[in-house]
Amino acid sequence: MLRILILLFFPLLSFSQSPRPNIILFIVDDMGWQDTSVPFWKEETPLNKLYRTPNMARLASEGVKFTDAYVTPVCTPTRISLITGMNAAHHGVTNWTSPWKNNSTDVPDAQFGPANWKYNGLSPNPYPNTVQATPFPQLLKDAGYFTIHVGKAHWGSSGTPGSNPYNLGFMVNIAGHSAGHPQSYLSEDNYGNVSGKAGIQAVPDLQEYHGSGVFLTEALTLEAIKALDNPIRRKQPFFLYMGHYAIHVPLMADKRYFDRYLSLGLDSNEAKYATLIEGMDKSLGDLMDYLKQTGQDKHTVIIFMSDNGALSTKPSRSGPAHTQNLPLRAGKGSVYEGGIRNPLLIKWPGKAPAGKTCSMLTGVEDIFPTIMEMAGVRAYKTAQQPDGQSLVPALRNPDITQSDKSLIWHYPNKWIANDGPGINYHSAIRKGYWKLVYSQRTGKKELYDLKSDIGETKDIANAHPELVRSLVKELGSRLKAWKAPMPLLKATGEPLAFPGEE
Repeated sequence: MLRILILLFFPLLSFSQSPRPNIILFIVDDMGWQDTSVPFWKEETPLNKLYRTPNMARLASEGVKFTDAYVTPVCTPTRISLITGMNAAHHGVTNWTSPWKNNSTDVPDAQFGPANWKYNGLSPNPYPNTVQATPFPQLLKDAGYFTIHVGKAHWGSSGTPGSNPYNLGFMVNIAGHSAGHPQSYLSEDNYGNVSGKAGIQAVPDLQEYHGSGVFLTEALTLEAIKALDNPIRRKQPFFLYMGHYAIHVPLMADKRYFDRYLSLGLDSNEAKYATLIEGMDKSLGDLMDYLKQTGQDKHTVIIFMSDNGALSTKPSRSGPAHTQNLPLRAGKGSVYEGGIRNPLLIKWPGKAPAGKTCSMLTGVEDIFPTIMEMAGVRAYKTAQQPDGQSLVPALRNPDITQSDKSLIWHYPNKWIANDGPGINYHSAIRKGYWKLVYSQRTGKKELYDLKSDIGETKDIANAHPELVRSLVKELGSRLKAWKAPMPLLKATGEPLAFPGEE
């Protein structure tokens, strides 16, 4: 009898004592849904044929590809939603944060004054004009993980607690600070650290690569691999936040790939852009190779994502404005699909099937609870109320769908001087395949069926008035419950009414 009890108990004992998975969050800056050779749509597109990302393809073959994953239109809101599990309308950091403290980044507007948004970003403790929240790296650290940050941070303005990754639960920080882009990708420029020319965007911590000929993406990758040696040697589970500055402007050529794209007929701008993508993909491959060489590949989760859609404005991009993400409409800064669709890939060895595709609707706020569940961290407390839902059920069964789930976007800010499609003062909601886009400036309501019209080319609001009313009501109710910031009407000095309350 005792022998039978031991045999019955042993599998449970083995499972409970199994080591927790390592986790790598690989986040790319300004990478579009189609800036890859991996098709995230029902068919391959010309952009998929242009870009070369064999390691993304490798990751997709080993994990789950999410075709309907979303982030916010610009970087800081996504990064704070990611690390807190809150929707941007809820945490209130609705625009990108300035590297300088107490500085709203809203462009002046004739109709609206700036919304009362949290322009200093995230803070783990009370601080003026920030959202106070508990970041998940701190929870992982408390649970015994070795936490590493490499690359772009951009969670808070300089001089605030959130600007320093050490205050957010990271035990190692390499090159992360308050700036949202690098001054230079080139070691010949010391990544911006040239005497008399260095600005706040100069990338810190990489002095050994100055003048070496090593491109910034490569330098960050080499430093990440060095940092992983410590927890692997100590057999401690690790969390690596691999935050690439690529492919954000300034567009600079990674010379390893530049001639190839010029030979394909791309102009200098677009060739530079393509090299930033390929260099990022090499970084992913180098990390995957390192995991295999050290025996960690079968015990490491990899989450690949971007922070917003690809830039589609001049002068950085070539060709007609807002066409760089076709068939998706618009790009970075927009609540149309080109600004918010995210190339999400997740590999979870032994837990999620390989080479599968999932069409479940997912938002960036879902990553927080997903990582917590993967890491086995259950009894935790946070200063905030997270909004996300764990993707673990979808990872275990990629065929799962949630037709009743809805996602909200809210951008009560002016990102650039001229309004573009879905850019500046817009909100949106997606429920199932229906998507409603709401103009805060005019009150106009547009409705699209993304199943048949992924390019949002045909507004069918007039044909579905009841559906429009229902979606507007849900959008306005959620924004009101979250006390979402709204732009101020200059004519009255009062905040704009929530959708549905006009």
